[in-house]
Amino acid sequence: MSYDTSNFALQVAYPDNIMILDDRDMPSIFVRYPFANCKDLVTGTVEDDSVHPAFKINGEQVNEIMIGKFPGVSHDDRIYSLPATVATTYITHDQYVQRCRNKGKGHHCITAAEWAFLALNAKKHKTQPKGNNNWGKDYQETEYVAIRGNTDERSDAGAHKGDTAQVLTGTGPDTWFDNGTKSGVWGLNGNIWEWCAGLRLVKGELQVIPYNDAARNDIDMSAASAEWRAINGDATDWANIYIVPNGSGTTATSIKLDFVSSHWQWQKSEIKSADDSGRSADFKATTIEEGVSDFCKHFLAVMALAPASDDTDYVGRFWANNKADERCAFRGADWRSGAGAGVFALALSSPRAYSGVTHGGRPAFASWDQ
Repeated sequence: MSYDTSNFALQVAYPDNIMILDDRDMPSIFVRYPFANCKDLVTGTVEDDSVHPAFKINGEQVNEIMIGKFPGVSHDDRIYSLPATVATTYITHDQYVQRCRNKGKGHHCITAAEWAFLALNAKKHKTQPKGNNNWGKDYQETEYVAIRGNTDERSDAGAHKGDTAQVLTGTGPDTWFDNGTKSGVWGLNGNIWEWCAGLRLVKGELQVIPYNDAARNDIDMSAASAEWRAINGDATDWANIYIVPNGSGTTATSIKLDFVSSHWQWQKSEIKSADDSGRSADFKATTIEEGVSDFCKHFLAVMALAPASDDTDYVGRFWANNKADERCAFRGADWRSGAGAGVFALALSSPRAYSGVTHGGRPAFASWDQ
């Protein structure tokens, strides 16, 4: 079957899905999302008509982004979004970013801004997805309906050794898709942790690649890159939210992550409880220190880094290491995570050089002028 015929058949079934060829004319399946404004996704004290950061690349508003329908599988140093596969794991942050970029302009590893949009969009429509977070099924669902991809052979798997680990991408009930139907993105809850580019902690200080510039093929996201920005806890709008970090994690007015009363807290003040380990708490319990500006609180909610206001409808757990020199971002959790998995699950606890059996990623695509 030709590419045109296959793509036509896909779009007849799911009009917002699209098949895109890479530099080697190999296909991946993506889901298209039209741009959304911040106020459409987050309600609170700030009325923000600005486009969500996921839709601003290289200073330009883009009308849509395309997210890999499935976690990615690697072939010939390229990452593909395909059904009925076992997603690639044992891959570092920089390897994942590069293998997505190898596919050509616009192809990239899913970014933190894009994941935030997906999470908030699912929350808005009350379709936060379930998934493979309990050895082949969702901990809230009793029927096993997904197709086994591989088995859990970890040395510490205990009684679960030999049980289902990953399931084949796209299998399982409709509740495993972000919109509750098979037209959506699959696998944002469990199965594997997914690298998200453009977000990190440096000695507990929050740093990002501004807006969705992490999608750019030419952006430097190395540990020493000058492209990283800290977040201004006194910000009044988008014009002053991003500030140049001082490199030691102690930038004046920057947002930092502390562990307070058994939960995570974003704050401007000095970190009191720094620990070189991966502590965790429910994402919905995350707080923001008094004195942080309303706009900065809004930014943290827009980036799915903290709940908006007193809303607690956020599924997932938040792991972090707030002492190490650098820790990069994973989201979604894996097949063992149970109630800790979810579209808001966040791990800022692993170095960029980490690779493991439970960790992989997802490709995305966008088009902009450059």
